[in-house]
Amino acid sequence: MGKRSVFFLDYDGTLTPIVARPELAILPERAREAVRQLADVSTVSIVSGRDRQDVEKLVRVASLFYAGSHGLDIAGPEGSQLEHPEAASARAQVERAGSELEAALHSISGVIIERKKFSVAVHYRLSRGEDLETIKRSVDQVLWRNTGLRAKSGKKVHELLPDVEWDKGRAVLWLLEKLHLQDAATLPFYIGDDTTDEDAFRDLRSAGVGIFVGDPPPQTLARYTLRDPGEVERFLRKSAQLSGFRSGR
Repeated sequence: MGKRSVFFLDYDGTLTPIVARPELAILPERAREAVRQLADVSTVSIVSGRDRQDVEKLVRVASLFYAGSHGLDIAGPEGSQLEHPEAASARAQVERAGSELEAALHSISGVIIERKKFSVAVHYRLSRGEDLETIKRSVDQVLWRNTGLRAKSGKKVHELLPDVEWDKGRAVLWLLEKLHLQDAATLPFYIGDDTTDEDAFRDLRSAGVGIFVGDPPPQTLARYTLRDPGEVERFLRKSAQLSGFRSGR
């Protein structure tokens, strides 16, 4: 008998292409169906920097586990739920940082400030090159004034979130433990496209499979690559077929 596969999937840039504005990242119906087929035969989790409720509404597959805010907020169909207590206590600082960033950056063209439950993100994909240094300096100044937060950078985004020892990798390990899947018979897959996914690639490197979507950075800890979300969809469909065959479904 082969190993039991479990899957952890990023959302933006993995299931959907990277787009100019966060609200435009709509999951194609073919990709949703591929995720649903895989969830019928395997455990599947979405691990995203988005708010958990936001990514739940975008994916709309009830049988999944959802880890939002880089894993600070987790819920699933079996009642598994974790809201990091230290992160929850830092929400007031997150709110204050969001207000400060809006005040500091409102006049800079192309900046999109996304306020979330546990973080605030500054998207600068649409900004002019000459404004990037000003944007970064403003984010650093807000971070300096709010000592309970830390910075995390991704593709064309700066994000401030609670300064707690938690990330996508720790969230994945927590889910594996809670679901009793931390054994030699389980093979976890993590698929992501951004620097924020490197924590999960790192924590699964010895006992799982990391797959980077797109052109991988020189220092990625993922062992394999897929070219784009279209290839991710095809990989999920094939994985569903193989998992279904192993389980006799």
